[in-house]
Amino acid sequence: MTTTQLPVFIREVKQTDLQPWHDYWVQYQAFYQVDLGPAITERTWARFFDPTEPMHCAVATDGEQLFGFVHYVFHRSTWGRNDFCYLEDLFVCPSARGRMLGKQLIEFVQDQARQQQCDRLYWHTQETNRTAQRLYDWIAEKPGVIEYRMPLNIAN
Repeated sequence: MTTTQLPVFIREVKQTDLQPWHDYWVQYQAFYQVDLGPAITERTWARFFDPTEPMHCAVATDGEQLFGFVHYVFHRSTWGRNDFCYLEDLFVCPSARGRMLGKQLIEFVQDQARQQQCDRLYWHTQETNRTAQRLYDWIAEKPGVIEYRMPLNIAN
């Protein structure tokens, strides 16, 4: 049986997933042409295991190999009575694309957001990421929001 035939399931990340997660995290950053560096990577990883943090990670796996991840954050909003859930990062390794793993990872986050009684689940993507947009247009609505950013250059 090849890996494309193995059933894949979604679960919360474990400490033992560090190396495959890190490898995909580096690929994810390369896609977005950023290098967040080891300090941010280490802090991000630690946050997934800190019960006081609203940041979470789930992975797609066949029990032996990881095929992707999703990062999501619960936060308050002035636009709802309950928290919102922001799906911040989604990555599926190139060899596993086309198997609906991205959809499964999003549905996992959707379920977590429902369990937390969030009022909204939302995410962003680059205008040029047409592949991801085909999935997103299929499963969600595009509200027409444009994002603006202002760097704050705060010292760590």
